[in-house]
Amino acid sequence: MRYIEPHGHMVSRTTDDYRAMAMAGCQAVCEPAFWAGFDRSSAQGFYDYFCQLTQHEPRRASIFGLPHYTWLCINPKESEDLALADEVLAIIPEFMDSPNVLGIGEIGLNKNSRNEMTVLEKHVDLAGSNDQLILVHTPHLEDKRKGTRLILDVLKSDSRIRPERCIIDHVEEHTVGMVLDDGFWAGMTLYPETKCTANRAIDILEVYGNERIWMNSACDWGISVPLAVPQAAQEMKRRGNDAQYIDKVVYQNPIEFMSQSPRFIRPVGL
Repeated sequence: MRYIEPHGHMVSRTTDDYRAMAMAGCQAVCEPAFWAGFDRSSAQGFYDYFCQLTQHEPRRASIFGLPHYTWLCINPKESEDLALADEVLAIIPEFMDSPNVLGIGEIGLNKNSRNEMTVLEKHVDLAGSNDQLILVHTPHLEDKRKGTRLILDVLKSDSRIRPERCIIDHVEEHTVGMVLDDGFWAGMTLYPETKCTANRAIDILEVYGNERIWMNSACDWGISVPLAVPQAAQEMKRRGNDAQYIDKVVYQNPIEFMSQSPRFIRPVGL
């Protein structure tokens, strides 16, 4: 089996996770910037984090033969401090030409607050001004549907942003339809307790099809499973999906989306 992990927060994982992913057939890993489990106190903390994502983590992944890609932003959870957000946004362009940077992300909303909306709009402007792909975090639970609609409205209001160059992540049954109907890509996050289980994600595929959609583990410092994607692929096989169908969801689709960035190099040899 071959697959891409298109959303994994590997700075919070051990090298054993990289080894296990490589042995399971992972061909590349993509790591959006995210909340570190605590609020960072200064732009310098983000500067060091961006160095980690663009310099140090790619070297760690390469030990196991895994190309490592990343996205840059200040996470919605830390967007309430507008002054800090502006400082972080000001240093992102310095890293934007790094060879493993695919775009701006994971931006979005957490509690759908006014300040979060302001910072979201500034991220979208940064992406539009620099022709960058966008990866979006949608809120949790009861805020998800409202937050997803707000995010889509922001993206659609900027004429420079093309829906096919944006992936709206953490979709669930009540948001995937609006994302796909508006022409965006949808990401299904496979968590053992929240987001989507493998069976729910496979049900979504059966209802909405397998175009413009991917699966990811979003593995981080919380309860999450780095091998969630190959485990879901095994469940797809058990439920009667053929190898070509499974390969499209877990391998071809992530490649199709991320190849819109000239920095993404399609895996070879398989």
